[in-house]
Parts: sequence; structure tokens; C-alpha cells
Amino acid sequence: MTAKPQFESLEKCLTDHLPPKELAEVKRILYGKDIPKLDINPETRRLAEEHDFEIQSYNFEAKDEQLRAPRIVKIGLIQNQIVLPTTSPVKAQRDAIYNRISTLIKAAASCGVNILCLQEAWTMPFAFCTRERLPWCEFAESAEEGPSIVFIQKLCVQYNMVIVSPILERDNNNGEVLWNTAVVISNTGHVLGKHRKNHIPRVGDFNESTYYMEGNTGHPVFQTHFGRIAINICYGRHHPQNWLMFGLNGAEVVFNPSATVGDLSEPLWGIEARNAAIANSYFTCAINRVGTEVFPQEFTSGDGRPAHRDLGHFYGSSYVTGPDGSRTPGLSRTRDGLLVAQLDLNLCRQMKDSWGFRLTQRLDLYAKSLTEATNCDHVPHIIKDTA
Repeated sequence: MTAKPQFESLEKCLTDHLPPKELAEVKRILYGKDIPKLDINPETRRLAEEHDFEIQSYNFEAKDEQLRAPRIVKIGLIQNQIVLPTTSPVKAQRDAIYNRISTLIKAAASCGVNILCLQEAWTMPFAFCTRERLPWCEFAESAEEGPSIVFIQKLCVQYNMVIVSPILERDNNNGEVLWNTAVVISNTGHVLGKHRKNHIPRVGDFNESTYYMEGNTGHPVFQTHFGRIAINICYGRHHPQNWLMFGLNGAEVVFNPSATVGDLSEPLWGIEARNAAIANSYFTCAINRVGTEVFPQEFTSGDGRPAHRDLGHFYGSSYVTGPDGSRTPGLSRTRDGLLVAQLDLNLCRQMKDSWGFRLTQRLDLYAKSLTEATNCDHVPHIIKDTA
């Protein structure tokens, strides 16, 4: 089965077809204030050309303060396709992805990245559409000592980098059940902690609840050597409360590693993480895989469509948004890529002071209403026109 040709990117289309003056105005409306580009060093450009991946780099600036020095951190987002066909042996597929990712992480290190996040379930095809257990469950591993953890730990130490590694976790201490988990590995190489996906989709071909259930780790924020980070995995981006809780727990950067397809979510993609950055006064990083993954057996999802062998096109388009609502252009819809952003974390507090969202958000009001709404006998507060 051959995947249909894909549209490269919104940004390329705009650049190709709009005069410079109009292009600048369209980007201002779409993306907020202009985010300056950072120079990309020759070594990184060489790696990108030699290994065929896109590289973009931007600088989010904050205003100078008298009592606080700038708090500068460089983050990196990686989006990638699987390397081998899904019919290849499990170990061969996994090792090929490791090899590809090691090159992209090397490029991130050459840019001086401090914190890097990989895409959802990066070690494997996103096979949860199939509802098959074998061979896909063989990609599952321990979040403390699995093969990808050991692989990433070495790179963290080598490059002095914190890496967020989203995997299919097998909890060997609790019945060997599966979880969709993001593991945070420190720049010292130790596992700082993990977060399990809070919201599991039950829509279209996303049959994930046949593999794992909703996470039980709450909304942890990880204090790294470079800043406070959190991970809102994939479908959690559709839930504003999920974003809210990471903010209440003190996150300065929230990563959203995802695997989502164009027919389902693409019109929402550029909105949700950006809205979250504005509402919660932190940076958000939306990451999506790329490519069309074709599986050996046909499957259906009871939605009236004929049987098929792929979930759809993963459209990439990874981007970063600042707490002021300004955002980078997205990476390609079709190519592997590395997006680097230099952040001044002082911008988080500056936006809290500017907009006053935390000051005015009335948590007490919503806590009372939400508590009432969780009761089975809750009656919605509707005032009816009886005239």
C-alpha cells in the first residue's frame, strides 16, 4: 500500500505564495510577535543534510529585569518516522529507531540543548490501532531499567542533557501491566521520575484503551537542573484541566509528546498547546511523529469505514509557544526534524504579572462547582425561560 503524497507545511505554502509584506502580516496574526531565529552552527547543518532531517532554531526573549538575571535554557523537540517496515523483526525495528534518534540527539547536543523531548512511544510503531497484542506488546519495557532507558541514560551523561523519553511501559512490579509513560532522565543519567498518560482516547482507530488505562501519577512537575518541566501526553492536550494542574504545580515548560493524524486532529493542533501556554503562563512544546505506518493485517474500528492497514498520516508540525502566546512556525508535515528553542524562563512570571490570570482565576469557585459536578445526582444549574 502506497501512502498518498502529503502537503509539506502551512509555512512553506505561505512563504511560496505570499509577497514578503503580506507574509509578515499573516505570520503576525497567526503566530503573534516575531520570534527571532538563532544561528545554526555548521556541524548541525552538516548532520541535517547528511542524514536528511529538518532543523529550525528560535529565541524567546524576556524583558531585562533589575533583580533577576535572565534564566536561559535551550530545549529541543524531535519528530521522526519509523525506520523499518512494521513487518521487520521487533529488535531490528527498535535498533533502527535507536540509531536514527542517536543522530538527532547528537545534532541537538551540537546546538547546546539542555532539555530534549522525544515523541510519544518513540521506540515503536504506533500500533495501538490494530488491537493486536503480538508483536506490539514486545516493545514494552521497564521505565526504570528497560533497553531504551539504558540507551538514553548514556546519551544524557554524554551530552549533559535532560531527556524526556515517552515509552510503552511494562510495570514488572505490578502484574506486568502496560502504561503509556514518559520517563524523565536527568543530565546525570539517573531516572528522575515518570508520568503516565492521564487521558486515553476512545475515538476512531485510537484503540489505546485495549492496551493500557488512564495513568495514576497525577500531575508531577520535575525540577531539573535547567528548569521545572512537565509532560502532558498526547490526548491530554484536549483537556484544559490537565494543562491547568501542571501549571498549578509550578511547571515552566510543558511538553506534549503526541502521535496524531491529520483527518482527526490537525485543525486543532496549532490551537490547543498555544491556548495552554497563554492560560497558564508557561512554555508549551507540541511534538508529533511523521509518516504513514502500514501494518500487516487490516483492521476496522466500527466507524463504517472499510478495513484498512494504516492509522492515517502523522503530520509532524511540532512547535513551541511562549507564555505570551507567540509561537514558532511548525516543523514539516512529512520530514524528520529537530526544533530548538532558547527560552528565557523569566517570561513566565512576567506574563503572570502582565495578564494576572493566576490572580483572577477563582480556583475556589471552580473547586466547589467541580466537586458538585462529580456527584452522580448532580443537577446542572440551568435557569429556564418559563414565560
